[in-house]
Amino acid sequence: MTEFFQGVIEWYMANINYWTITILMAIEGSFIPFPSEVVVPPAGWKAAQGELNIYLVIFFSTLGAFIGSMINYFLAISLGRPVIYSLAKTRLAAFLNVSPEGVKKAEDYFNKNGKASVFIGRLVPAVRQLISIPAGLARMKLRDFMLFTFIAAGLWNVFLALLGYFLYSQKELLERYYTEGTIAIVVLGVLFVLYLVYKGFKKRNSNTAPSGE
Repeated sequence: MTEFFQGVIEWYMANINYWTITILMAIEGSFIPFPSEVVVPPAGWKAAQGELNIYLVIFFSTLGAFIGSMINYFLAISLGRPVIYSLAKTRLAAFLNVSPEGVKKAEDYFNKNGKASVFIGRLVPAVRQLISIPAGLARMKLRDFMLFTFIAAGLWNVFLALLGYFLYSQKELLERYYTEGTIAIVVLGVLFVLYLVYKGFKKRNSNTAPSGE
């Protein structure tokens, strides 16, 4: 499997364009494990060389991640929980590094954090790839799922694309700011969740407040 993905990466490096960015990010966003870290930063670097447009790199990488997440979401709705877990036990799933334990971890994460987990989960390693499945199993509102997925994927891809654009040729700076940038994105995610909680409490209080005569 490692050799297969290594071959895909080598092919991608020789054929970076908006179509390949979209396709590989759609794969990354679905149930097939493929790291966005090897797709978006090289495209950002290509943009720095003038071969691509940085704004289109961000757009198409986000579009691809969005498409992949939608695939997971609708598969979960169509197949249902028993079938999803049965498929996760197959040899093909094991080859794709998908397991019942991984699906359950994503499902537990979703159940614990509610719809905001779609936003946060897109920024968390080991959860990002599968968070769309429990959202589908729970039949989360499509509008909310699409909004949170697109915003979170967009933020992540902005970070990766700019990382490649400005720092790809400087390995030490890349490693340093990758860590710091990841922390910054997670902090933004937490602030977003706190904002949602605040809105929820405010709405609940307004609904329970006694009406005036």
